[in-house]
Amino acid sequence: MQTYEQELQQVKSYLLEHDDYLVVSHVQPDGDAVSSTLAVGWLLSCLGKKFTMINEGPIPKRMRALWHAEDILNLSEQQPGRTFSHVICVDCADFARVGYTQKVFADHASIVNIDHHPTNDRYGAINLVAPEAAATAEILYDLLNLFDVNWDAEIATAIYTGLLTDTGGFRYSNTSPKVMSIASDLLSYGVNGPEIAKTLLEEMTLPQMKVLVQALNTLSLSDDGKIAWVNVTPEHMEICGAVSEDLEGIVNYPRNIQGVEVGILFKSLKSGVVKVSLRSAGKVDVAALAQVFGGGGHVRAAGCSIEGELHDIIPRVVEQVKLKL
Repeated sequence: MQTYEQELQQVKSYLLEHDDYLVVSHVQPDGDAVSSTLAVGWLLSCLGKKFTMINEGPIPKRMRALWHAEDILNLSEQQPGRTFSHVICVDCADFARVGYTQKVFADHASIVNIDHHPTNDRYGAINLVAPEAAATAEILYDLLNLFDVNWDAEIATAIYTGLLTDTGGFRYSNTSPKVMSIASDLLSYGVNGPEIAKTLLEEMTLPQMKVLVQALNTLSLSDDGKIAWVNVTPEHMEICGAVSEDLEGIVNYPRNIQGVEVGILFKSLKSGVVKVSLRSAGKVDVAALAQVFGGGGHVRAAGCSIEGELHDIIPRVVEQVKLKL
């Protein structure tokens, strides 16, 4: 097994030796996925490399002001019309998380896997995986510093966004001394921390507020009060005029109830699939729970997708959580 430093050097060599890269992150990208995609793109642009950034779906509106975020292709609307032999996957805990973007991978593409999820299965030809990192953006901060590039406010803001969102505004237990040191360095480049926090963590759209009300009306708790869950249906989404990104953060509401150890959001889709988001107060490893259903993530934040009906899946998942308490 290589050390973290050796993995960083291996990725550095790969980026210098090749050209014409595809950069992808996971479906329904969050702040860390978007910022990590852009950080790799920014580095490749500094190196004079050709690259394409792509995602299965759209980038959340609140992140579109980041450096060249508008250049990330939405595969559901834009097709690159070709395949790529050199692929860099960021913030994807397993290969399935790249979604339909794998359709533009060449048959024998070499994949660089850069990630921080402890459930990562090291699917790349080259793996840069650091489970102790708070965010993939933290890993990319280390990677960028191996190159002779000039940092500016735009790239610093992108990296800061990944750190801020994956640490819950520097409130979660993954907020290490290193994270705070990196944040301090990024602020020195002119990052507007308060404005980013307001945009990403505080402001809500009206549809987001409406769908939150719908979700809270479904709130249920286990008999011992240690598990709380809410659900959102396609009908809720339609009534509220909400889109997927409007569900960001809703799972924290049941988790934040006093005495609750695990909070859950169930989102049923018209396709007959239920997406499950799990959040732990600290005692339960929800990544292990998610793996039971083919998902993954972090000890305190994880998720999975399960085929079936909402009324069947809720008791199945709740029962699995009870076994871990």
